[in-house]
Amino acid sequence: MLFSPSRQDARRFFFDTWHKSKSGETLSDLEQIVLSILIDHPEYHPILENPEAFMEQEWTPDMGETNPFLHLGLHVAIAEQRSIDQPFGIRALYAQLALRHGDEHRAQHEIMECLGEMIWHAQRYGGGPDVNRYITCVRGKLGMGEEDAPRVNPNDIGD
Repeated sequence: MLFSPSRQDARRFFFDTWHKSKSGETLSDLEQIVLSILIDHPEYHPILENPEAFMEQEWTPDMGETNPFLHLGLHVAIAEQRSIDQPFGIRALYAQLALRHGDEHRAQHEIMECLGEMIWHAQRYGGGPDVNRYITCVRGKLGMGEEDAPRVNPNDIGD
């Protein structure tokens, strides 16, 4: 990763993209991708309209609500993965899920479950993200098993 934005930087990017779109300002390529994700989530529009109230808002698991910025950020991560087909094959798996469900947004949520599970596992047990866990989970959503040969995890390169 080229940079590591703070929580406030990431949230500010969502707020600014929403504001720029509402103001008719020109959006960068990344902002256009983010805007399409924001449009697909009308339940978050009131939050995006009120940055002062939600910039520092906490969404904890015990509150029973999904953190909207985490949710949107995972959509952005999946869009980026699809655009560069990284991990290799994710674009084709996504296409198969979208075809199966007849709904790209639902396919993204299926992949998001796997991405979230992989991140949770890495945080809980250490060792970094496990691309095999992630791809196996996505393949499982399609009724496929593990791949024949395990992949090298990016965090294992150089060991």
